[in-house]
Amino acid sequence: MPMRTRVGALIAVAVTGLALGATLAAPADAAPAAAPKFLSASELPPHPSSAWKAGKVTDGVPDDLLSCLTEALPGYDSRYRSFTTELETNAQQLTIVVGTEAKAKALASRFDKDMRSCATRIEQAEPETDATYKGYGTLPVEEGARVHGLHTATSWGASDIHLVSVGRDGRTVTVVQWGQMGDFEDAPVKAFKKTTTTAVRKLY
Repeated sequence: MPMRTRVGALIAVAVTGLALGATLAAPADAAPAAAPKFLSASELPPHPSSAWKAGKVTDGVPDDLLSCLTEALPGYDSRYRSFTTELETNAQQLTIVVGTEAKAKALASRFDKDMRSCATRIEQAEPETDATYKGYGTLPVEEGARVHGLHTATSWGASDIHLVSVGRDGRTVTVVQWGQMGDFEDAPVKAFKKTTTTAVRKLY
């Protein structure tokens, strides 16, 4: 397997077998929630030379979501939308609706915790990859959101930067991810924070 493919496999989430634990299952008497709205292509950080294209909203989990979030990812009542440009830039939005606000808060906290430890876990799993984490703070939108940055660089020269945000409104958690080749200097942090705020406000 080519080395770059190995890192891609490391960073991509393995969707098969993911299932929501009983602690996140919605109570039988819970009122049905309105379907959360998703970002549109125009609401992503602008790309300097290529327009964003939005895929369809799909049940499940996007293949390109960081493996940092794998252990916490439920397969229950989750939907996503993927976005692409004509260059090596991509983005995903995942939304998950759980049974109570307390469970949603716990899930969001778990995602944040897993992002903070992600660089260490990547380096442990792939010694030829250097990974660096950077926190970009919280956003005062609905029940709150937090923005994370992750840079990976391999011994054979590949360099990739990801911005990931975790936000919550009521019983719904959303994860927004943006990625491309480059490092922290190439990350559109200000624009991504605006995108995250929009994503959380659109949940209901």
